[in-house]
Amino acid sequence: MARTANVFARVEPEVKEQAEQVLDRLGIPMSNAVGMFLRQVVLQRGIPFEMKLPPYDEPIAYGSLTNEQFDAEIEKGMEDIRAGRVYTSDEVEAEMKQEFGI
Repeated sequence: MARTANVFARVEPEVKEQAEQVLDRLGIPMSNAVGMFLRQVVLQRGIPFEMKLPPYDEPIAYGSLTNEQFDAEIEKGMEDIRAGRVYTSDEVEAEMKQEFGI
């Protein structure tokens, strides 16, 4: 029998349960699935799937800004208004529906 090493990981209980359900249907024990993942990390010399940020910027939380940062954000908005870069709520809603299916 091949030598093995233990790997301990903390995951959210819901994620573990959902993964177990999928793996059970595939007939793959969790330990084998983790081993497969680690082998792919080695073979591909990195994470074996694409990782990227969402296609939009996160909204800025007012509470996380300094007064100077807040003033700069307000000034950006004022520049947009002066330059005519404004949209009605109907235009924004239509774009959200088209882009995100909302």
